[in-house]
Amino acid sequence: MTQLLPALPTVDKHYVDRGRYPRGVAFMDGQYVPMSEAKISVLDWGFLHSDATYDTVHVWNGRFFRLDLHLDRFFQGVERLRMKLPYDREKITSILNDCVALSGHKSAYVEMICTRGSSPTFSRDPRQAENRFMAFAVPFGSVANEEQLERGLHVAISDTVRIPPKSIDPSIKNYHWLDLVKGLFEAYDMGAETALILDANGHVAEGPGFNVFVVEDGSLRTPAFGVLPGITRRTVFDLCAEMGLPATATDVSRAKIKAADEVFITSTAGGIMPVTRIDDSAIANGRVGPVTRRLMNLYWQKHDDPAWSTAVIYRSSE
Repeated sequence: MTQLLPALPTVDKHYVDRGRYPRGVAFMDGQYVPMSEAKISVLDWGFLHSDATYDTVHVWNGRFFRLDLHLDRFFQGVERLRMKLPYDREKITSILNDCVALSGHKSAYVEMICTRGSSPTFSRDPRQAENRFMAFAVPFGSVANEEQLERGLHVAISDTVRIPPKSIDPSIKNYHWLDLVKGLFEAYDMGAETALILDANGHVAEGPGFNVFVVEDGSLRTPAFGVLPGITRRTVFDLCAEMGLPATATDVSRAKIKAADEVFITSTAGGIMPVTRIDDSAIANGRVGPVTRRLMNLYWQKHDDPAWSTAVIYRSSE
């Protein structure tokens, strides 16, 4: 049963000053602080062992996008890692809102985190650790910049293999990124802008913080094995259903992705982002394809739809 902590401090009106907190606001140990003051103990297992789960949601034009889905995944991850949150869902929703409201940002990258914490007696028994919740909101940043979104990204496929799901459950969002970082450096060495790495069977898996889709003859496919089921990935399935486009989660080989009509990646940090070059080869004619553009346009239109988004409640600065 969730144990509720004392009520949060009242949000002062003077906090809503976008000039005071340009780098964002964090919630730590029951209080809101500027990002520069957000710190965790070096003894926290989240730091020492990557023993943590988290989720990220973005705010665009003052609205959270698909917040409920992000909260669902976060709570599922916490439960499956046998952690306990000090707040219920309603309170965490309020905390996320206040982080954004205090920062004053209308477009933000918002993260909620639960770490294993540490044991007061320095025990190695994870059951004795006091789990910690924290959250923050910082200015929105995209995997791809404006110029890359227009021309399409250059991606390299690394031979690095993603941590197998029998070792780390990929459906629990986590900080185990050394395989992704290794792949990213290999991509840089090949002159690319980001990377895709492989699953244990040699098929394409995912990249550092994003899923990938291929378009072939009007049908979409995305890797199914060993990947995080991203919220933006799910959103693409929902958009495809609305547009009448077939979309399937299945194996995607190196050869298949290079021979695709279109390729794009998906992430909360950037949405739907086109890929026009993989390794040394252009995808089709090397330009952003029509299916990708239709999906990109509809994706951003949905940000103003109350069925897909939730308004941030900003406090008046007067």
